[in-house]
Amino acid sequence: MPHEIDGQVHWHEPAGLEPAGVRRYRVPASPMDRFMAEEGLETHRAVSIADLRTIPVQPWRRLGGRGAFISLFGSEGALGQSLLEIPASGATRAERHLCDEIVLVLTGCGSTELVGQDGRLVFEWQEGALFAIPRNATHRFINATDKPALLLCLNTLPAVLDLLGEVDAVFANPWPALLDEEAGQAFDGIEPDPVQGLALCRTGVLPDVINCDLPLDNRASPAHRALALGMTGPGMQVSLGEHRPGRYGRARLVEPGQIVVCLRGGGESVMWPEAAGAVPSDAAKIRVPQRAGVVTGLGEGGGRWFVQEFTYSPGPMRHLLVRRTPVAHAAAGSERRDALTSAWDEGGAIIPYWREDPAIRAGFAEAVAARGVANRMREGDYQPSAEDE
Repeated sequence: MPHEIDGQVHWHEPAGLEPAGVRRYRVPASPMDRFMAEEGLETHRAVSIADLRTIPVQPWRRLGGRGAFISLFGSEGALGQSLLEIPASGATRAERHLCDEIVLVLTGCGSTELVGQDGRLVFEWQEGALFAIPRNATHRFINATDKPALLLCLNTLPAVLDLLGEVDAVFANPWPALLDEEAGQAFDGIEPDPVQGLALCRTGVLPDVINCDLPLDNRASPAHRALALGMTGPGMQVSLGEHRPGRYGRARLVEPGQIVVCLRGGGESVMWPEAAGAVPSDAAKIRVPQRAGVVTGLGEGGGRWFVQEFTYSPGPMRHLLVRRTPVAHAAAGSERRDALTSAWDEGGAIIPYWREDPAIRAGFAEAVAARGVANRMREGDYQPSAEDE
């Protein structure tokens, strides 16, 4: 084989039966990593961020406001996350992008202007609103007050950049944007979703995700309430969930590509890697305090993680959950069991209460008692059903 000539580096075959390459290497920068660096904003990388409203923002030349990027562990390559501050009585520059996006209003009030091939519309928003930006619709945000407004923007930009490879293919694509019947329209009834029959609301705007009513779901915990939101294309799943006071959720196995924003109430999220099993050691666990404004991903290192949520507040603990839609690994029409009602080692995602570490039950009872909150977990919650036995 040739050797280095004139400073050029050549590949060499391994000697004997040694494996090729190196055994340890560093992950290269993704198209999303390069995009964030070129935008000139700081990127905050972590398991969790304690309060979105306290992250420092910098001038964002492209949009005309101030901003910061967030890259939570487990969401890299799946979900883009950024904070956008709109100046008092100001507006952002218009842009469009060939990816799905939802926006959560953290502070302030104002309006959004959307322009598509079939027209223009304007809708208003306030703190606690959640709204969608139709794919490739030209849009800008307008602040109606004399104080800055702060928005959390969540999108599928990393995945789209990976597929298309070029920034201009995402932000300057001529593909026509259509403003469908949900664009800019508020919450309008609940229907069963076409796959599992769960509660679904097709909406472009939810005026108040913090206080809106959620239907009974019972899947993540006893008396749990949940609502799926049909706000974007099929590549992003958006939902609201609420654990009732004095309850805690079943541990569930989570795929990479998910983030959770706490909207109200408080408690704790505990996570551990799948390899640690159903009864992990304390050393394997990551504990994240939950309160309004906290955003959480998964633990560092990739792979699947168990996540379990505990409500310690006297009122419900509500979350916004956003994730990339998992890739289907089964033929269309084949039968699947509901992951949140099936055990993780039987093709589902949960550790049933009756199979969890008994110390969890005792620890929760102590935690709520110390806060003067009634423990609403019941003996029957810890008994297997006839289907489980």
